Amino acid sequence: MASTDIERELLAALEAAASEHGIDVVDVEVVGASKAPVVRVRLDHADESLPTITLDEVTAQSDWVNAVIDEKDPFPGSYTLEISSPGLSRPLRRAHDFERFAGEDVSLNTFDREGRRHYTGTLKGLVDGRVVVECDGEEFSFAIDDIKSCKIKPRF
Repeated sequence: MASTDIERELLAALEAAASEHGIDVVDVEVVGASKAPVVRVRLDHADESLPTITLDEVTAQSDWVNAVIDEKDPFPGSYTLEISSPGLSRPLRRAHDFERFAGEDVSLNTFDREGRRHYTGTLKGLVDGRVVVECDGEEFSFAIDDIKSCKIKPRF
């Protein structure tokens, strides 16, 4: 989930351009030192009936992704761009994601300052616009804006 202004700005710009390429921008993350940040962009097919995007397909998207970020020019110096598929630990950030992946095991972190902040359990989906996770035999409900991060927890 985009948590900084730069991540939100890049995510909005990439999502605006992604539809003409048939791509879904799963997540944008900026990590590392501010002098040499790493921008991680996770992509998938917009058409959910297709299998997960391949490495060759990801590579084919790099030109327009790089152009959108360069146009925004959010960094004073250079940056490293990493473009990948969502992977097994796919991040969930939109209401649609929480509905689509209901039934999956997830690891969810909240912005709460007190009490419990980490939940690992089964995603039940959305109920009345809130994300519901069954964890330790209880159901917990969260507003999407209260979720710091949520990722699918792969089963092996």
